[in-house]
Amino acid sequence: MKWRYILVPVILLSVFAGLSRQTSLVKAEESCGDNIECFQKQINDLTALLNTNQGEANKIGTKIKSIQSQINVATAKLKVTEANIKDRSKKVSTQYLVLSVKIREMYMRLRSQPLWVSLLSSTSMGESRRELAYRQDSNERDKQIIVNLVQEIGSLEADKKALELKKIQLAKLQADLDIQNAVFLKEIKTLSAKIAKITAEMQEVINSKIDSLNLSSSLGGGPLFCVDDRKLDPGFGTGFAFFTSGIPHRVGMSQYGAQLRAKKGQSYETILRAYYDNISIEKADENTEILVNGTNDYRQTFNNERMKIEDYMKHIYEMPGDWEMEALKAQAIAARSYALAVMRDEKVIKPNQEGQEIKKEENTQKWKDAVEQTRGMVLRSEGQIAKAWYASTAGGYTYRSSDVWQRSTSWTKRLRDTEGDVGSLNDLFSKAYDRESPCLYTAQGSRKEYAKSAWLKPEEVADIANVILLVRRDSSIDRYTLCGENSPNKKCHDILSADTVKDKLRSAGGQPFDYISEATITGFDFGLGKSNGIRLRDRGGREETFDGDEFKNFFNTRAPSNIVIVGPLYNVERR
Repeated sequence: MKWRYILVPVILLSVFAGLSRQTSLVKAEESCGDNIECFQKQINDLTALLNTNQGEANKIGTKIKSIQSQINVATAKLKVTEANIKDRSKKVSTQYLVLSVKIREMYMRLRSQPLWVSLLSSTSMGESRRELAYRQDSNERDKQIIVNLVQEIGSLEADKKALELKKIQLAKLQADLDIQNAVFLKEIKTLSAKIAKITAEMQEVINSKIDSLNLSSSLGGGPLFCVDDRKLDPGFGTGFAFFTSGIPHRVGMSQYGAQLRAKKGQSYETILRAYYDNISIEKADENTEILVNGTNDYRQTFNNERMKIEDYMKHIYEMPGDWEMEALKAQAIAARSYALAVMRDEKVIKPNQEGQEIKKEENTQKWKDAVEQTRGMVLRSEGQIAKAWYASTAGGYTYRSSDVWQRSTSWTKRLRDTEGDVGSLNDLFSKAYDRESPCLYTAQGSRKEYAKSAWLKPEEVADIANVILLVRRDSSIDRYTLCGENSPNKKCHDILSADTVKDKLRSAGGQPFDYISEATITGFDFGLGKSNGIRLRDRGGREETFDGDEFKNFFNTRAPSNIVIVGPLYNVERR
């Protein structure tokens, strides 16, 4: 069986060598600047390597468990063997003592009365011979028992030595595997950190394009206003618009969702527990001061002004002051928690939607009543005040902070924010708690020359598809040359025209699209809230299917102007 013990280290060395080869493939990440495709490629490469290493680590983990199980079995057998040896040794000692007594008795009789005297005095010679034979037979049996026990002890001792040797060998193998596993786990941790860093940078780029839309993340900037592009005529006939469910950022409480929940009789505590996870509602120090600095969205300036938290609360304008009382209470607790968490982490808060919208004037009496009725109340999670994010419209789904900002928190959650199950977009629009929001289903971005709409021409959608196909074949292409026309990305340069992209794709062995006649989402994940994929078809019947996230990320770079898909759940409208 020695070959097994030789084989395992060989396997480990080969695996480790494989790891070294794989690690050497991970070069220092190129600077992606604001280019989403570059980020996505790096993430894909690192994720593939991470999955490989994770698989090897899992294999090693399985081997470690197997070896540990064998060690446990060997240890158990060793204990049984030791117990058997001890038991057999006792039996040998006992039997040896019995035999010794018998021999001594025989010896004493022979000394006290010689055998010839015993024979002459016996009533019969036959009886004497029988007695002598019986004694000899008994002695032989006792001696044989001792011999057998000694042999058994010898066998058990040999088994014990073999088990001890096996235990040592298995322990050494386990130690070797532990070392290799530690190497893999360290590499996995490093790769995970790289993926998180690159993903965060990519999200920052996407967010910067979304920021150029000047979308109101909450209701603090005034009444929410979104245009339904389906009612706009861009003036170029057939076109496609990419509609998103909800608007950024979909983390924490949906304000429109809270309002409808309150209308349906839910309490502020029920509302808060619907949108936040692992929370308790507790009292905070009412003497904490809030430092406000900056200009609000109503052009009022706060120059490092200090106010007690409960006074600060009266000036918050993050939700219409005439909404349902339970919704206002939920908003008050979330806003108080957010302000105190920002002060803890950043020491100052802005008076606009980068912080929380406040005005010089106090809000309505109804709002102040909600503030007073929840006086001092905050959300706590794992011992700290939660930074209770909220936004106007979640589009039927909320996400964890790590999904959106790569910032893991214990109090954010993935939630399908609907009344009942959802099996279609129509279900979503009729069951979402924030269905009263004008921004539940909208296309974001616009171009002045096309009725300030987000409609794209069939040729423009074909161009986005061609860019994806080109990058798949030529990953070395400068991503900053693939930006869309009039992109807000300041690092874009020497932007390739649609015709140039086609030429490069042909040179790389690909076949470009000229005109997209059909665009269809291939499936929705209504549990998580995302589009799984999109299928594009040209007039000749040729089609190509793209992953939902892949298409969204390329779209957000190549689409003209500030037209953007702002969330994971999107749909295509055709006119």
